[in-house]
Amino acid sequence: MSIKLAILGILSCQPSTGYDLKKIIEESTVMYWSGNNNQIYKSLVQLLEQGLVTHEVQHQESSPSKKIYTITDKGEAELKSWALTPPELPELKKSFLTQLAWADLLSPEELDNLLLAYENELNMQILLLQEKKRRGLFAPNRTTREIYLWERIDDNIVSSYRHELNWVREIRQELKRG
Repeated sequence: MSIKLAILGILSCQPSTGYDLKKIIEESTVMYWSGNNNQIYKSLVQLLEQGLVTHEVQHQESSPSKKIYTITDKGEAELKSWALTPPELPELKKSFLTQLAWADLLSPEELDNLLLAYENELNMQILLLQEKKRRGLFAPNRTTREIYLWERIDDNIVSSYRHELNWVREIRQELKRG
């Protein structure tokens, strides 16, 4: 995911500061991104130079001034253009699968412990995602269709983890049966 596109997407919903953008992206299950915080601010400068966003400085009495960024018409056109590009297939690179490929080196107990640890991680991730959804973190709700799409996105992510959880449970059961 391009951080610039995520920023444009968020700004299409609400004006935000760089700090607000950082928090939304960090907490999001949809906008996976592994860069550092400086990249958000560098991207904002680039988007500003490209005319895709504007900013307004808001002075505060007891705090430092803050810049509030807003998407421009040109930025919305860029976001729409990207949204119309052909979708990429999901990446199915899971380091656990590589680990599992060589797990025959483990004793039955070690292998079961490995699978159980993975099962526990999956359970924790599902609980975390459910909690994020319960807390109502960033999700635009401008239209009924948009609300529906974001709910389906959340469902897709949770169902992926549930499918992985069922898969690992089946492996553990089959291995115990011998």
